[in-house]
Amino acid sequence: MYVVGVTGGIGSGKTAATDFLSRLGITIVDADQASRIVVEPGQPALHAIVDRFGERILQEDGTLNRRALRDIVFSDDLARRELEAITHPAIGDQLRRQIQDSDSDYTVLVSPLLLEGRQKDMTHRVLVVDVPGDIQMARTVNRDQVPMEQVEAIMRAQLSREERLAQAHDVVTNDGPLERLHQQLEQLHQRYLELARRHGG
Repeated sequence: MYVVGVTGGIGSGKTAATDFLSRLGITIVDADQASRIVVEPGQPALHAIVDRFGERILQEDGTLNRRALRDIVFSDDLARRELEAITHPAIGDQLRRQIQDSDSDYTVLVSPLLLEGRQKDMTHRVLVVDVPGDIQMARTVNRDQVPMEQVEAIMRAQLSREERLAQAHDVVTNDGPLERLHQQLEQLHQRYLELARRHGG
């Protein structure tokens, strides 16, 4: 299976990009969705998180209070690394299963942390959705209704724009109308179909 990794900073428009590719018939494997699956009630990762951070990170119904956990780890680098040590292996297993089950011409693995850890190893090519930092900030504050300081902390925890672009095989810019993003993606889609054919050849 030929796998294209899609990444970008928070608020860059990864979902807009992958929604378009999905409409073209491409399977989207989403690391954010996988990260939610592995912390559902009864999952080993959730037990380990509660052991480390306590019951305060649970809702009354026993589900994970993601905002409470995010507030803890984005102000504490050690806590963030400890959380990642718990969740990343479980997320990796979940992603590999979903990629294996895909039957589209190629598969997209979308992840905000694609380049920070081992997820890049699951891909053949990296596509970065790029946008200037001020647009990232404005979109995220508006979308998530969170303070600017929290968005800044999240952006600091991610790779810099320059580091992402340095590792990209392909880049689409998403600082204008959706139609322009879609045009860029349509061209890349044709290229990926050809690369996938050669890969399977």
